Amino acid sequence: MEPGKTVLITGATTGLGLAIARALTKTDYRVYLTARQSSLPRFDMHQVSESEHVRIRALDVTSAEQRTRIVAEAERDWGGIDILINNAGIAYRAVVEHVTEEERIAQMDVNFRSPMELIRLVLPGMREKLAGRIITMSSVGGMMAMPTMAAYSASKFALEGAHESLWYEVRPWGIKVSLVQPGFIDSDGFQRVRHTPKSDRSKHELAEPYHEHYVNMGPFIERLMKSSRATPDSVARVVLKTMRRRHPPLRVPATLDALGFSILRRILPRNSYHWLLYKMLPKVDTWGPSPKRVSSLPPATKRDGSDER
Repeated sequence: MEPGKTVLITGATTGLGLAIARALTKTDYRVYLTARQSSLPRFDMHQVSESEHVRIRALDVTSAEQRTRIVAEAERDWGGIDILINNAGIAYRAVVEHVTEEERIAQMDVNFRSPMELIRLVLPGMREKLAGRIITMSSVGGMMAMPTMAAYSASKFALEGAHESLWYEVRPWGIKVSLVQPGFIDSDGFQRVRHTPKSDRSKHELAEPYHEHYVNMGPFIERLMKSSRATPDSVARVVLKTMRRRHPPLRVPATLDALGFSILRRILPRNSYHWLLYKMLPKVDTWGPSPKRVSSLPPATKRDGSDER
């Protein structure tokens, strides 16, 4: 443990955030547990309360005023934030065609812009101390994208790229940067996924062009989550272990499937990788205007490198 260190975690009232919050309250860290004002009663429901070293504060991560206020309080009372855990996030389930610009901005605002703004606020104090840790919850969705989750994956891919740059930038000051990448977790997280008006209509109307995408992908993801051996508590243990590691890696797969997908992505040729994942999609031959419209033949083994990045 690191007595005297101050931790700030966002989105701490549900799922993984709550599991991390509970684990933190059992340590010697000084902790700020935060969530939107409307979500704070959930702490009482789960018997999480303030103490000498635990403070519960309202924080809508999209509010510049609230972000600035909580970092200023930590600097005034506890010497600043030593460890930032960016956990708050939302997810839209919608194909690209069903996401408006306003909805896309909302997704990016919570999942990308807000954590980066919190990072910007805590970095001066960390640089002054020549120490600090930034841990951001990414996702398998930050290393691979799935249909109907484009906006969500875009936000996580953005986090991955920004944190990779940050890892290089702040290393000279001894600041550690890590992305924790959970895959499928046995939780009720799938129930909190949002639909846009267009995706909701398409899900319920048989004649809609993307109807099969939604009616197959939703239950498919739910089954994968319910069959997973990973839990919020097991991923929370990975987060705390990452906090305490002397030299934490930039990317930390937090579940077996996350590790498996990262290996698969590295060892397979890119075209074979995408072909394999496409064929694994649920009832994919029923998607689109006619069944089995996509060739079942595997991709050519010869690679021309045209899709490499």
